[in-house]
Amino acid sequence: MNVDDVRDRVIELRATIDAVERAWTHHVAVVGVTKGFASDAIDAAVAAGCDAIGENYAQELIDKRATVERLRPEVQFIGQLQRNKVRQLAGLVDMWCSLDRASVIDEVAKRATGARVMVQVDTTDDPAKGGCSVDDVAALVDRATERGLRVEGLLTVGPTDGDSESARSGFRAVRALVDHLGLTECSMGMSGDIEVAVAEGSTQVRVGTALFGRRPPRPAPT
Repeated sequence: MNVDDVRDRVIELRATIDAVERAWTHHVAVVGVTKGFASDAIDAAVAAGCDAIGENYAQELIDKRATVERLRPEVQFIGQLQRNKVRQLAGLVDMWCSLDRASVIDEVAKRATGARVMVQVDTTDDPAKGGCSVDDVAALVDRATERGLRVEGLLTVGPTDGDSESARSGFRAVRALVDHLGLTECSMGMSGDIEVAVAEGSTQVRVGTALFGRRPPRPAPT
């Protein structure tokens, strides 16, 4: 993977973010989503100045352990989380971003005491994306806090139908929840809806193909 190409794309992305009209002055972090790419994508993300990397699949992140331990980027786990994978991931993940039910919160609290976390919110009614309902957010934040986890914010995934405007109401609702609950981070916005997310108050965007190119197909399970 060509580091100079990735660096140029990060610069372009930051320029896009800076050009968005918004009422917010906070820094918007760029999370390079390296899922589906070989370990050299992590090298490229770090060299290009991404603020963190994001991984979705537990086994894939475990397979990249050597690269993660060599480079020590901030690693965010942004995929749907299975309880039985938490123990294996505990030494690799810096921010657990997809907590959406009590059982997963309890497992992370058990295996990664005091960890930094986010609660994932469902704003699309798409079960494939994960996330809890808006009505359940406050209770899950309280549960995580009571169990000693550091709840830094909320994460949501917008619609992936190509219409970025359709994400706006959900993003606005999540930003309002972040403010109401006194949290800091509001992780929303991917390659197709970055401008809308930033305009609505995102503090970090999660970008993969726009930085690293098309992902190779995932191998079929054996």
